[in-house]
Amino acid sequence: MLTVAPHLRTRRPSPTTVEYTVSTSPPPTLPLRLLLGLTILLRVTIGLSVLLLLYSKFLLSDYSTPLEPYSSRPQLQSNAFIWYLAYNLTTSRLGALFTHLATLTPPIVLLPASFTILYLLSLRLHTTESLLVLRGLGIQTSSSSSTFLSGSTTRFIPTEKIQDIFVNEAFRGFEVRYYLVVVVEGEESVVVVFPRLLPRRQILETVWRGVRGCLFEPEEKAG
Repeated sequence: MLTVAPHLRTRRPSPTTVEYTVSTSPPPTLPLRLLLGLTILLRVTIGLSVLLLLYSKFLLSDYSTPLEPYSSRPQLQSNAFIWYLAYNLTTSRLGALFTHLATLTPPIVLLPASFTILYLLSLRLHTTESLLVLRGLGIQTSSSSSTFLSGSTTRFIPTEKIQDIFVNEAFRGFEVRYYLVVVVEGEESVVVVFPRLLPRRQILETVWRGVRGCLFEPEEKAG
């Protein structure tokens, strides 16, 4: 329900600009928004719990210094406010529970398990890849990263560097997969569009016709 098969969305900001976006994100309905909100809340809760468990384990080690209570609440903008929150959290019932769990869990188990959970929590639910076509300028490819820890990967290819654009096919195991490629002048390897999703052939043909129509056909007719 949270992800669907790769589908195409087309946006035309101007007569000379068109953007093709392929995504596994379903339509943003109200039930889906609520479900995504609960998923984010669950991720944040689990992530903070793991961090609190690691911090409790650190306080039990020889490398930490005991936290001292504050006679008054520090200002919100000060660094002391962070230590004020840390002291009140670790001395609360919740903090005592996590301290007890940290005592029972050896570091050789806690550290790998914590970092694995944090990495899984950083994975994106959806994959989004786009192709922006600018008539007279070129094309820009963009692919979202697999985690929230890094940004999207983008590349711009000027029109004068584009030699050809076509749909190719290749065997992937016992399956035939189609992909859209751009032949760039001066480069031995081709640039694959939508490399992570590899949408079905109908989507690729729609994008191929649109890209050629926006980049090449007006110039060919003018000549």
